[in-house]
Amino acid sequence: MGRFKSKVAIVTGAGCVGAGWGNGRAIAVRLAQEGAQVFAVDRDPERLAETIALAGDARSAIATHVCDVTSSESIQHMVQACLDRFGTIDILINNVGGSAPGGPVEMSEEVWDSQFNVNLKSVFLACKYVLPTMIAKQGGSIVNVASSSGIRWTGSAQVAYAAAKAGVIQLSRVVAVQHAPSGVRVNTVVPGQLHTPMVEVRLAKQRTGGDVESLLATRVKRIPLGFMGDGRDTASAALFLASDEARFITGTEIVVDGGMTARCD
Repeated sequence: MGRFKSKVAIVTGAGCVGAGWGNGRAIAVRLAQEGAQVFAVDRDPERLAETIALAGDARSAIATHVCDVTSSESIQHMVQACLDRFGTIDILINNVGGSAPGGPVEMSEEVWDSQFNVNLKSVFLACKYVLPTMIAKQGGSIVNVASSSGIRWTGSAQVAYAAAKAGVIQLSRVVAVQHAPSGVRVNTVVPGQLHTPMVEVRLAKQRTGGDVESLLATRVKRIPLGFMGDGRDTASAALFLASDEARFITGTEIVVDGGMTARCD
């Protein structure tokens, strides 16, 4: 349980849109439970407070920071605040994201731009301002959270989200190769259709008029294992990639989807 002892980790999107285990919340809590000093970042302080409450005995290892991850200035302040508090950054988890429905015809240009800002620009900015610290210390691990929508059709048109998440995967590969000589590893977790609070708070309204059970049933049918994981499954993959156990792994992805993207249908 101490594989991250003496490590400092930034986790963006460490809050959650509802009660329960979203990806970022689960990652932040698990890192703290396994010994890391965690700098938990979100735009909503109330969501961060809920994350702290769920951390139990590990809550003292989590510091919170409110940040707009689509803003260069806000990201710079966030990185400096982490350095001021902990003195270094060993791990960066880029987890912020969210989908909007529609293809090119239905989607407005404003929504397209917003989707790329939230899902891809946020990753670019965090890498831009964290990498200098990792390069200077000749080591670090970055884990970016994408989506199975970035590699497959997953049931609905969400063209900007899919394109942005595909961009996250390729950004990770490029940065991994570029900075491998500096000892910085960069990998991606690709979650499938998990049962996170976002499903009930946001997606059910978009897809099934608020009928949560109907949406859950549709999603489960796509999963060979026959059940949906949640944010804790994403966290397990992210923690492995961030850890020294993955010291020879960079520029690649772990898909966490119960086998969904391996199916032909």
